[in-house]
Amino acid sequence: MTRIAVLARRLTEDTKVGDSVSVNGVCLTVNEKDTDMLVFYAMPETLRRTALGELKRGSVVNLERAVALGARFGGHIVQGHVDGIGEVMSIADEGGAEIWEFEAPEAVLRYVIEKGSVCVDGISLTIVCTKESSFTVSILPQTKEATNLRNLVLGDRVNLEADIVGKYVERLLGPRLGQSLQVSERSVGDAV
Repeated sequence: MTRIAVLARRLTEDTKVGDSVSVNGVCLTVNEKDTDMLVFYAMPETLRRTALGELKRGSVVNLERAVALGARFGGHIVQGHVDGIGEVMSIADEGGAEIWEFEAPEAVLRYVIEKGSVCVDGISLTIVCTKESSFTVSILPQTKEATNLRNLVLGDRVNLEADIVGKYVERLLGPRLGQSLQVSERSVGDAV
């Protein structure tokens, strides 16, 4: 296992050992905490299926606690179960915003639709357009400054999570429509 210690002054006050916290879009369990640090352990399976293994001392990460029942819900349903690793392909200015293009594997692209949702390193984003092997999103300056996007450069790898709704629709309707589904050989306990 790999130990990941994160300076997280704003989250430590009401976070306890055993809580789930998203780290760059990966749902991890808090194993230790002190006044300004949260410590997580990533299993080898998690490191194989995510970009967490590429973090270095001093890396900036996105952190998000689980949504509390009754709390306001913004964005889309994000579980912290990474569907694939993407790569920053291009960043272009567009009238104060930026258009970011991410290369993505088929396991993510099959659920990506224009104006649909995607999660990039734990950031819920709206898709501008899709291409054969990539998708684009528009990033506002506030989003860039409040997340790890401000530190990413071309070629950096990111965790991607597709919208869960598309996965359920495919699973439920695929057999009825005679489509073969790609089913993972992993057991339920291996989910990342």
